[in-house]
Amino acid sequence: MTTTTFPPLPIPSAVLKELRVRDDAGRTPRPYPDDEGGAPLRCCLRSSTVGERIALVSYAPLRRWAARTGADPGAYDEQGPVFVHAEECGGPASDNSGYPWARPGALRVLRRYDDRGHITGGRMLLLPDDAHAAFAHALAEAFHDPGTAQVHVRAVEFGCFHFCVDRP
Repeated sequence: MTTTTFPPLPIPSAVLKELRVRDDAGRTPRPYPDDEGGAPLRCCLRSSTVGERIALVSYAPLRRWAARTGADPGAYDEQGPVFVHAEECGGPASDNSGYPWARPGALRVLRRYDDRGHITGGRMLLLPDDAHAAFAHALAEAFHDPGTAQVHVRAVEFGCFHFCVDRP
Protein backbone atom coordinates (compact mmCIF):
# COMPACT_ATOMS: atom_id res chain seq x y z
CA MET A 1 0.00 0.00 0.00
CA THR A 2 1.26 3.46 -0.90
CA THR A 3 1.52 5.96 1.93
CA THR A 4 0.12 9.41 1.32
CA THR A 5 2.53 11.98 2.74
CA PHE A 6 0.07 14.79 2.15
CA PRO A 7 -3.35 13.31 2.95
CA PRO A 8 -6.35 14.77 1.11
CA LEU A 9 -8.95 16.17 3.49
CA PRO A 10 -12.68 15.73 3.00
CA ILE A 11 -15.13 18.43 4.02
CA PRO A 12 -15.25 18.19 7.84
CA SER A 13 -18.31 16.39 9.26
CA ALA A 14 -19.46 19.42 11.31
CA VAL A 15 -19.40 21.54 8.14
CA LEU A 16 -21.26 18.86 6.19
CA LYS A 17 -23.99 18.88 8.82
CA GLU A 18 -24.44 22.63 8.24
CA LEU A 19 -24.24 22.36 4.44
CA ARG A 20 -26.98 19.73 4.42
CA VAL A 21 -29.31 22.29 6.05
CA ARG A 22 -28.14 25.50 4.33
CA ASP A 23 -25.18 25.77 1.98
CA ASP A 24 -22.60 28.55 1.83
CA ALA A 25 -24.73 30.46 -0.68
CA GLY A 26 -27.63 30.45 1.80
CA ARG A 27 -29.68 27.91 -0.14
CA THR A 28 -31.50 24.84 1.14
CA PRO A 29 -30.08 21.71 -0.54
CA ARG A 30 -32.31 19.58 -2.75
CA PRO A 31 -31.20 15.95 -2.33
CA TYR A 32 -31.94 13.50 -5.12
CA PRO A 33 -31.12 9.90 -6.03
CA ASP A 34 -28.11 9.76 -8.35
CA ASP A 35 -29.30 8.19 -11.61
CA GLU A 36 -25.87 8.03 -13.24
CA GLY A 37 -23.22 7.55 -10.56
CA GLY A 38 -19.75 9.03 -10.76
CA ALA A 39 -20.37 12.32 -8.93
CA PRO A 40 -17.23 13.31 -6.96
CA LEU A 41 -18.37 13.25 -3.32
CA ARG A 42 -16.36 15.67 -1.18
CA CYS A 43 -17.69 14.15 2.06
CA CYS A 44 -16.02 10.77 1.58
CA LEU A 45 -13.59 11.46 -1.29
CA ARG A 46 -15.02 8.86 -3.65
CA SER A 47 -17.36 8.80 -6.60
CA SER A 48 -21.06 8.18 -6.08
CA THR A 49 -22.81 5.02 -7.19
CA VAL A 50 -26.16 4.76 -8.93
CA GLY A 51 -29.06 5.19 -6.51
CA GLU A 52 -27.18 6.99 -3.73
CA ARG A 53 -28.92 10.10 -2.40
CA ILE A 54 -26.69 13.09 -3.04
CA ALA A 55 -26.96 16.87 -3.08
CA LEU A 56 -25.17 19.59 -4.98
CA VAL A 57 -24.32 22.36 -2.52
CA SER A 58 -22.35 25.58 -2.58
CA TYR A 59 -19.18 25.36 -0.50
CA ALA A 60 -16.65 28.04 0.46
CA PRO A 61 -13.59 26.06 1.61
CA LEU A 62 -11.29 29.02 2.20
CA ARG A 63 -13.98 30.96 4.07
CA ARG A 64 -14.59 27.97 6.35
CA TRP A 65 -10.86 27.51 6.98
CA ALA A 66 -10.42 31.24 7.63
CA ALA A 67 -13.24 31.27 10.18
CA ARG A 68 -11.52 28.42 12.02
CA THR A 69 -8.01 29.93 11.91
CA GLY A 70 -8.69 33.67 12.10
CA ALA A 71 -7.37 34.31 8.59
CA ASP A 72 -8.85 37.01 6.38
CA PRO A 73 -8.82 35.88 2.74
CA GLY A 74 -10.52 39.04 1.51
CA ALA A 75 -11.15 38.85 -2.22
CA TYR A 76 -9.65 35.35 -2.40
CA ASP A 77 -12.78 33.97 -0.73
CA GLU A 78 -14.85 32.03 -3.23
CA GLN A 79 -17.59 29.45 -3.23
CA GLY A 80 -18.63 26.83 -5.70
CA PRO A 81 -20.64 23.67 -6.24
CA VAL A 82 -19.66 20.35 -4.67
CA PHE A 83 -21.45 17.02 -4.41
CA VAL A 84 -22.03 15.47 -0.98
CA HIS A 85 -24.09 12.60 0.34
CA ALA A 86 -27.56 13.83 1.32
CA GLU A 87 -27.18 12.11 4.70
CA GLU A 88 -24.17 11.41 6.92
CA CYS A 89 -21.88 8.87 5.29
CA GLY A 90 -19.02 8.31 7.74
CA GLY A 91 -16.33 9.96 5.62
CA PRO A 92 -13.53 8.33 3.62
CA ALA A 93 -12.80 4.62 3.95
CA SER A 94 -10.13 3.87 6.53
CA ASP A 95 -7.94 2.23 3.87
CA ASN A 96 -8.06 5.31 1.63
CA SER A 97 -4.42 6.14 1.05
CA GLY A 98 -4.50 7.82 -2.32
CA TYR A 99 -5.76 10.92 -4.04
CA PRO A 100 -9.36 10.90 -5.24
CA TRP A 101 -10.29 11.40 -8.89
CA ALA A 102 -6.67 10.93 -9.94
CA ARG A 103 -7.25 9.47 -13.37
CA PRO A 104 -4.41 9.73 -15.88
CA GLY A 105 -4.96 12.56 -18.36
CA ALA A 106 -7.03 14.69 -15.97
CA LEU A 107 -6.02 18.30 -15.42
CA ARG A 108 -5.82 19.62 -11.88
CA VAL A 109 -4.77 22.95 -10.47
CA LEU A 110 -3.11 23.21 -7.09
CA ARG A 111 -3.57 26.61 -5.43
CA ARG A 112 -1.34 27.54 -2.52
CA TYR A 113 -2.63 29.73 0.30
CA ASP A 114 -0.69 31.36 3.13
CA ASP A 115 -1.86 31.69 6.74
CA ARG A 116 -3.77 34.88 5.84
CA GLY A 117 -5.78 32.96 3.25
CA HIS A 118 -4.13 34.73 0.31
CA ILE A 119 -3.10 32.88 -2.84
CA THR A 120 0.68 32.62 -2.99
CA GLY A 121 0.97 30.50 -6.12
CA GLY A 122 -0.53 27.82 -8.23
CA ARG A 123 0.38 25.00 -10.51
CA MET A 124 -1.44 23.11 -13.22
CA LEU A 125 -0.91 19.37 -13.18
CA LEU A 126 -1.64 16.97 -16.03
CA LEU A 127 -1.96 13.63 -14.28
CA PRO A 128 0.33 10.95 -15.74
CA ASP A 129 -0.09 7.17 -15.35
CA ASP A 130 1.40 7.41 -11.83
CA ALA A 131 -0.99 10.10 -10.61
CA HIS A 132 -0.19 9.36 -6.96
CA ALA A 133 3.49 10.16 -7.46
CA ALA A 134 2.63 13.29 -9.45
CA PHE A 135 0.37 14.57 -6.68
CA ALA A 136 2.99 13.74 -4.03
CA HIS A 137 5.66 15.64 -6.00
CA ALA A 138 3.44 18.68 -6.69
CA LEU A 139 2.34 18.89 -3.05
CA ALA A 140 5.92 18.53 -1.78
CA GLU A 141 6.84 21.36 -4.14
CA ALA A 142 3.96 23.50 -2.78
CA PHE A 143 4.87 22.88 0.86
CA HIS A 144 8.56 23.52 0.17
CA ASP A 145 7.53 27.17 0.42
CA PRO A 146 7.39 27.74 4.21
CA GLY A 147 4.62 30.29 3.69
CA THR A 148 2.20 27.69 2.31
CA ALA A 149 -0.41 26.83 4.92
CA GLN A 150 -2.90 24.97 2.74
CA VAL A 151 -3.26 23.71 -0.84
CA HIS A 152 -6.58 23.40 -2.68
CA VAL A 153 -6.86 20.90 -5.50
CA ARG A 154 -9.43 21.70 -8.19
CA ALA A 155 -10.51 20.30 -11.52
CA VAL A 156 -9.41 22.55 -14.35
CA GLU A 157 -12.36 21.73 -16.61
CA PHE A 158 -15.06 23.02 -14.25
CA GLY A 159 -13.00 24.72 -11.53
CA CYS A 160 -14.60 22.44 -8.95
CA PHE A 161 -12.95 22.14 -5.55
CA HIS A 162 -11.86 18.53 -5.05
CA PHE A 163 -10.02 18.51 -1.74
CA CYS A 164 -7.53 20.41 0.36
CA VAL A 165 -4.26 19.47 2.01
CA ASP A 166 -2.99 21.18 5.15
CA ARG A 167 0.68 21.76 5.90
CA PRO A 168 1.92 18.57 7.57
